[in-house]
Parts: sequence; C-alpha cells; structure tokens
Amino acid sequence: MLGTVTGNESQARETLRKIKAAGYDGRELNRFMIHPSSLMVRLMTRAAGMPTGKGGGLDWHALLKESGLEVVSLHSDLGSLEREPEAVVEEARSFGTDKVVITGMYRFDYGDEAAVRELAARLNRAGEHLKQSGLKLLYHNHNVELLNVKPGLRAYDVLIGDTDKDYVNFEFDSYWFTDGGADAKVWMQKLGSRMQLWHITDRGSRQRGTAMTPILKADSVELGTGNMDLDGLREIAGVCGIEAVVLESHKNWIDRDPVKSLKVSAQWLNGRF
Repeated sequence: MLGTVTGNESQARETLRKIKAAGYDGRELNRFMIHPSSLMVRLMTRAAGMPTGKGGGLDWHALLKESGLEVVSLHSDLGSLEREPEAVVEEARSFGTDKVVITGMYRFDYGDEAAVRELAARLNRAGEHLKQSGLKLLYHNHNVELLNVKPGLRAYDVLIGDTDKDYVNFEFDSYWFTDGGADAKVWMQKLGSRMQLWHITDRGSRQRGTAMTPILKADSVELGTGNMDLDGLREIAGVCGIEAVVLESHKNWIDRDPVKSLKVSAQWLNGRF
C-alpha cells in the first residue's frame, strides 16, 4: 500500500508521520518491500497493483523508531523461511514483533489436494521452528484458497484442518474471501481463536458504468465507503480475540494517493477501536 510513497528517506519519514497522526499505532512490514528486490518480484507485485517502490534501501529500523510506530508483524514467504529461518527470526526480533506471516504461494495449484496437504505440512514444520525461537507463524489468505480440492472441500478447509494450532495460525483477509464470493463471517467463525490478525479492506466502486453497460467494477475502497458489513465482521473478530487490525488496500485510492485513502479509513477505525 505504501510502496509509492516511501521512495526515499524524506518521503518515507513524512508518510510515517502522517500515518501516526491519523491514529494508527503501527504498521506491518513486508520483507520484499524493505529489502532490495529482484526484477521478478517487482514485476509480480506491480502486476498485482502493489508496486514495491524504492524502500528496499531505507533504514526502516531508524525510520520506525523515529515515527513512534510499532511493527505488528513481518510478512515473508515460505521459501525464505525454509532456506534461511534464522535470518527471518532475527529480522522479526530486530523490529520487535513476534509474528511472521506467510503471504500465500505463487505458481502453486490450490486446487490440488495433495499439494495443499503438503503445504500444510511445510507450514507446520516452519511454525514449529519459529515457536522454538519464541515467534508465531500466521498464514495470510487471498481468494485462491477458496478453490475446491474435491467436492465440498476447499483448500482453506485443508489448511485449517491439517495445520497444528500450536504452530500455525491465521491472519484473515476478509476482503479477498468476499472478493471470491464467500461469506467472510462464516470463515472467521471457523477460525475462531486461530484468527490472530485481521486484514481489513472495504469493497465497492468509485467508478460509474459505461455507455455500453451500467455494471460497476468493484475494487478495494476506504473503510465505510463500500458494501461490506464491516461492523458485523468486527463483532466476530472481537469474539475471536484478534491481536490487531491491519488496514490494507492495494490500489484504487482517492486521487491515486494511499495516504489520502488511509486517512479516510482511519476515521472508521478510530470510531470503533
């Protein structure tokens, strides 16, 4: 969300100041956005509407300390966690967080039951290692986990059922499951106390239909300006005992400005948390 407004130290410092002033307590970091990233990663994130920007060369420890913002969690990828677990552990500790979040798998078939069950086993192994280091492993969903691996059984069912709650829990993204046509409330209730972080985004449209069709194109929008039952989701999140609410929007900001967008969303958040 912030890749386009953290391109240099001065800009990043000002952006973090505005985040703090809007009422946010912290932010979530993504390892491939706070380190120099490969061309492939930059192309993939840009294609998804999430350009990494040039934050990979900044001193995030110093910037965050100066801003007064905490780090709620550190996003990583499973491959890095398997190849260099100690580096991930040390980085999470250096930012003062005990949560490492796997952001999903690229080039992976979530409709293949055997592959999804193997993914769950890998998550268990990685989570066990993190627990031994005093850290927690969370899995962040998109919409692809809604694929059926067989009739009546979705990939997310497998990930919930095959992972050990002592080693793997969840950062639930209600936007992506709503985008996939699912009832996010039902899945939050299934997760229960295993839902430890909540990625929140509203869903709607700021565009009008065309002369050819009046049908609107939906995307992420500021909290309270879309069509999701955020208050209903909030009630369930509270019952689950979540540790933090994390705002995320990947594009479609007011005037293409993520800071303007997060300020509007802060009004909704500050009135409810």
